[in-house]
Amino acid sequence: MDYFELECAVEQWAEEKEIFDKATPMAQALKTLEETTELCTAINNNDRPEIIDEIGDIMVTLIIQAKMQNVSLERCLEGAYNVISKRTGKMVNGQFVKNS
Repeated sequence: MDYFELECAVEQWAEEKEIFDKATPMAQALKTLEETTELCTAINNNDRPEIIDEIGDIMVTLIIQAKMQNVSLERCLEGAYNVISKRTGKMVNGQFVKNS
């Protein structure tokens, strides 16, 4: 499957599980936070298979959140890129820090 087919499959799965009917955007955001915490643990443990799994899990939660918000992930990504593409800053302790 290509990416957009996978995104549709995730939305269909969430529909079948009644996530759109019974979950809330805040509950979904907390699920994203949970998966992000699990990604941090996997990174800390240098567990590559788990890192891949957690990135996928985060993407699933974001696809569902975007659908709940009636916005496409593509639009969100494009908006973020349009901002960061103009951003200046420097690397500090392994992290990009934007200029104020």
